[in-house]
Amino acid sequence: MYSPNDSYFAFPGITAEEVLILQQVTAELDEQRKARFLTIYSAKRRNPQDLVLFTLLGFIGIAGVQRFIVGQVLMGILYLLTAGFCFIGTIIDIANYKNLTTEYNKKMAYESFQIAKMYN
Repeated sequence: MYSPNDSYFAFPGITAEEVLILQQVTAELDEQRKARFLTIYSAKRRNPQDLVLFTLLGFIGIAGVQRFIVGQVLMGILYLLTAGFCFIGTIIDIANYKNLTTEYNKKMAYESFQIAKMYN
């Protein structure tokens, strides 16, 4: 199912679920559009390990950075003003960092697909 030569594995911290999403999204693209998709997606994609580091920043006074990184601006502001819901929200985000990253990357994959499809 997964070949080591697959270009999806070049992304740092990629999960099997994300590879499956990328394979589904790019199934109907030709090689040129697939290459364009991968270029666009690589710029938009977030690494799960980076999200953990940004979440840990919440414990030293900059809570909510992880929410800004995944495009949840209102939650980021709320975390910033409430010290990550008194650190409870920050702890939950550390436990769920893979889900946050996967959902964001899934959204970016579909967005990148739409952009790549527009080009001739």
